[in-house]
Amino acid sequence: MRVTNTVKAVSLACAVAWLAGCSSPSTTPDVTDATGSGAGAGVGGANSTGANTGGGISGSGIGGSVDVANLQTVFYFDFDQFSVRSDSLADLEAHAQYLATNPAAVVRLEGHADERGTREYNMALGERRAKAVERFLAINGVDMSRVETISYGEEKPAMLGSDEGSLGQNRRVELKYTSR
Repeated sequence: MRVTNTVKAVSLACAVAWLAGCSSPSTTPDVTDATGSGAGAGVGGANSTGANTGGGISGSGIGGSVDVANLQTVFYFDFDQFSVRSDSLADLEAHAQYLATNPAAVVRLEGHADERGTREYNMALGERRAKAVERFLAINGVDMSRVETISYGEEKPAMLGSDEGSLGQNRRVELKYTSR
């Protein structure tokens, strides 16, 4: 009986150590460009570069307001990463500007992962991706009471298939306006 409890304790300790190793912080830069090279470090996966400058807004409506209909609403991530990529910054800044100037607007950030990894790991990764986008919006002046985050992990793939193209489409955060 004593040996069985010892074996259980050692097994539990190994499992905890393994999980802690899987959740270690990334050693890669927080913001990467499309080629994967670092473009700067920010707070927890977000970067305030160009914050509130209006640069990169892809469409302006009447009176200088942002036309969110012309902005990207799906933001992709590299494998096993939750850093906001530099190719997403301009559109995310424009969404932040829209949210800052439209107090009735509310968004939901839906985090997703590809099929690799356990269900639990992918749920956590999807949440970290959504939270990285949420932090970026906060840094750029968005009131967090108007942002909801949710993770679907691998449960709602955009593309079926195990090729890199399909997997890359599934590593994403979708920004959806629940009210404008």
